[in-house]
Formats: sequence, structure tokens, C-alpha cells
Amino acid sequence: MTRGVPGGSGATRGASGDAGGTRGALGDGAPGDAVSGDGAPGEAADDRLLARVFLTRVVEPGDETCGRWVRERGVGEVARRLREGGPALPGVSGKRWAGLCARASGADPRQDLAVARACGVRFVAPGTTEWPAQLDDLGDARPLGLWVRGGPSLRMWALRSVAVVGARACTEYGAHMAATLAAGLAERGWVVVSGGAYGIDGAAHRGALGAGGATAAVLACGVDRPYPPGHAGLIHRIAEQGLVVGELPPGDHPTPSRFIMRNRVIAALTRGTVVVEAAYRSGALVTARAAQRLGRHTMGVPGPATSALSAGVHELLRGDAVLVGDAAEIVELVGDMGELPPERRGPVLPTDLLEPGARQVLAGLPARGAATAGEVARRAQTSQDDAVARLYELRALGYVERHGDGWKLTRQTMISVRGGRSPC
Repeated sequence: MTRGVPGGSGATRGASGDAGGTRGALGDGAPGDAVSGDGAPGEAADDRLLARVFLTRVVEPGDETCGRWVRERGVGEVARRLREGGPALPGVSGKRWAGLCARASGADPRQDLAVARACGVRFVAPGTTEWPAQLDDLGDARPLGLWVRGGPSLRMWALRSVAVVGARACTEYGAHMAATLAAGLAERGWVVVSGGAYGIDGAAHRGALGAGGATAAVLACGVDRPYPPGHAGLIHRIAEQGLVVGELPPGDHPTPSRFIMRNRVIAALTRGTVVVEAAYRSGALVTARAAQRLGRHTMGVPGPATSALSAGVHELLRGDAVLVGDAAEIVELVGDMGELPPERRGPVLPTDLLEPGARQVLAGLPARGAATAGEVARRAQTSQDDAVARLYELRALGYVERHGDGWKLTRQTMISVRGGRSPC
């Protein structure tokens, strides 16, 4: 069981029905509208679903031209035109249209749904019960639908989620910070979303799982094909305890461009994005900039000024990103009103509890050796009688001791009081 996460596994089947089936994928079977581009009102819901599944096999993720077609003409009409291979739709060259039609000739949406069902995967379409409405902020670049593997409701989890992303070739510091932040977020009932990759992504997923919390991986390939292969065990565990999400149909492989387009989904799905480590050229920065364009919170974890893996994060922080150091500071930004981090203070030293006059006299004593009461009074800018009274008070408390005609700090005071001061 995940702790404190909205819409846990018990709420899932009601939202998604039978995993991978057409009725389950359509949720309540809500009719399409002009916004979602689901076609004519009289068109069967199952036909609209099959058209969307068909397009996920034909069109690359984030294709705004196809998104415009779907918005203006409906998924059914776009799918029909691609199957028939007639005149090109506006906005593409003849060569590209021919390539899309060639891909369309080999697409079989019923087969894709059958394979998904066998793998425990469902297809979530826009406008259905489980669809996260915040993905609509992507406009024409909105996913045609999402393939989801795992029990919980994607919509409910996305309502309280944070992306934690960063470099694949991260440092030990970066991995530690990612795992610590993810664990802290999970303990506070937030879903940690990342890309399932090596480095920061993997550390974030493990941190959330280790805290008994919730995590979701957004992949740039079919959700039945874990990538990278070295994270197959981790992604399988995420699917068992959380969610594995992707735009691509079963069996599809990742490409560099698909990784880049995947990042916009991570940014749109969550309330904010935290970048732990990232060089100047990093996919994590693509996610952060997408979050900024969408009006989401963008945060960065600072690293050493000399680290190339923190250079990209520092560049974000020089802009509109907010510096964060722990989960409480993240929740302060993305959470509800009143979710504030504790007040930050340095350690309280025993001398902080002294009255100001006593602290002033204590400060008048030399770090080494003894001083007369008159010398202490001059340094403390007080009278000798007041200095003597304060010195006897400090002796009773164990801070100073009498040394002939002078006074000196006790050994313990020299260690604790002087050691607690800044050397600068």
C-alpha cells in the first residue's frame, strides 16, 4: 500500500475497468467533443478508441500537425484518410504523407489492444475518466492517448505529483539528493514522477519505493518493453507498486527524439519539476523548460560551482527556477496553502541562553591566557564592578575560572564556545 496517496490501488479498477480492453480504456464511455477531437457525435465510442490507438502506431509523439488534424477533423476522419492513402492533409509534404500512409498500412489497433491486455496494460484516452486534464495544456502536442501499466488511477495520482529528473551519469551527491528528496515527498503523500533512466531518475524511483510511497515512470517506448534493459527489474517493481506510462504502443522502441518528446509529458503531468543534476546539454533541462512554458513550478538543487553536472541547474537557478534543498521546500511551492517548511535556524549554543551583559563580558576574555577584571571591563565596554559581578556569575555556570589575579575561559568553554564561532 502507498502511504497517503490519492486514488490508491483500490480506486483503480473502477476508473479503468478491464486492463487493456476497449470498454475499460474508454472509462465511462463519455462522448467526444470538439476540444478532444474525438470525431462526430454519432461515431461509436469503440471506433474512436480504435482510431486513437491506430494513430499512436502511425504518428510520432508530440506531432503538432497531427494534433491539429485531430482537433479540426476528429480522430476518425484522420485515421480514415491515413488508411485510404488519398490526397495529403494540409501541413505536410507529399513525401511525409507517403511515409505516414506506409506506416498506417501496417497498423492493427485491435492487435495492439490484445497485446496490451495480455500484458496488463490499458489505453487511456483524452476525455475519459482516468485522463489527467492537465495534459490538455499541451494543446496540439497533447498525447493521442497514454498506455498505462499498473493499478492506480493515473488521473488521481497526477493531481498530487512532482517530477524529479536529472543526469544519467550523475554523481554520488546527485543520487543521494534525488533519493532523499523522493523519499521525503513520498512520506508526505506525493507521487514521484521520473523517466525510469539510469542516474537521477532511477535514484528518485528507488527513494520513493524505499519509503513505501508512490512513483510513476514515463517511458519513451512501449510500456511492455522496459528501457533501459538494466532497469527492467526496477520498472517491473514500479509497475507492481505504482504506474508505468507511455505514449507508444506495445513493442515500440525508444529513439533520441522520443526521449525529448517524452519529457513534455513528464512536465505537463506534474505540478512541478525538480532538476537535481544536469549539464548544459541535458534532457532534464528540456523537461524543466517545458514545465516553465506550461506555467508549472521549476526547481533546482544546487551543486558545487566547479561541477559540470550542476552547471545546467545553476543556469536554471539564475533564471526563474527556485532553489530547493529538501522535500519540505518542494512541497511549500507545489502544495496547498499553509504547507510551509519548518523555520530554518542554526544550532543553539549554551552561550545563546546567557543575558546580553554576560555574553558581552564572556566575549571580553581572551581566547588563550588570563586577563584582569579591568582588562575584561575595557574590552566589554562596561564598568569594572559590573565585569567582576558577571565573571563570578559565569564562574558559577562553568564558563570561566579564576587564575591568580586574572580570569580565563575554562577548557570546555574554549572548545564549545570558540569552536561554535565562525572563523571569518
